[in-house]
Amino acid sequence: MENTENTPTAFRSYVAVGDSFTEGMCDDLLPDGHFRGWADRVAARLAAEHPAGAFRYANLAVRGKLIGQIHDEQLETAAAMGAELVTLAGGLNDVLRPRCDVVRVEELLGASAARLRATGATVVMFTSTDPTRRMAGSARLLPAILRMKAFVHELARDPGIAVVDLFSAPCFDDRRLWGEDRLHLSPEGHRRVAEAVLEALGRPAGFDWRAPLPVAAPPTRGERLAADARWARTHLGPWIGRRLTGRSSGDGRPPKRAELLPYEG
Repeated sequence: MENTENTPTAFRSYVAVGDSFTEGMCDDLLPDGHFRGWADRVAARLAAEHPAGAFRYANLAVRGKLIGQIHDEQLETAAAMGAELVTLAGGLNDVLRPRCDVVRVEELLGASAARLRATGATVVMFTSTDPTRRMAGSARLLPAILRMKAFVHELARDPGIAVVDLFSAPCFDDRRLWGEDRLHLSPEGHRRVAEAVLEALGRPAGFDWRAPLPVAAPPTRGERLAADARWARTHLGPWIGRRLTGRSSGDGRPPKRAELLPYEG
């Protein structure tokens, strides 16, 4: 967001709220074993605008969380931190499940945005990418995703809410922007989302995050079949198993950065 003098706000504190998308799944690993993720990349860029130790960052996101869990487990903690900037992403895990109550998802997402705005924070939200252009069988998700997209843009009528519109960026149709599990961003995908967030916050473009990747030779039929079999064995099977048993990949997992502390990179 920009101030009345059209210069970007120099945020001194940032809290990230959400699920695996914000935790940073499938990005490069940090020395402590956590994934880096686009939120850490945003924090690094914002921290560089301040003297060492002057910028604070927390990341409360935990993989697998539904919007109700984000609302109940992360929201008040984030609000109490009083950060100047908050990114809020959630609801897609709900949409992935059969019989998703989209009205309830919208209610909780809207209430979360309103609570964070009440602290005076600038809030950044997101639209989902379009899965139908890269994942077979995902057409059933599109009505809910389109509805959520319209809802988030409606929330952004508040000038203190910015939206990163990933749905309208065809570059995310490229499987190279996605990890091996096909649900989480690759390092290049995280790099582009970070740039999109910084652009939404008024920073000058470091590169065109919407630009397509260089053309690459398509995989052979054998390579596709091998990749599909590996994906089904390594990722799809365990995901189905968790759904059938009511478990989540984030059960019992703490946030990777639970306190609003100086960010040293």
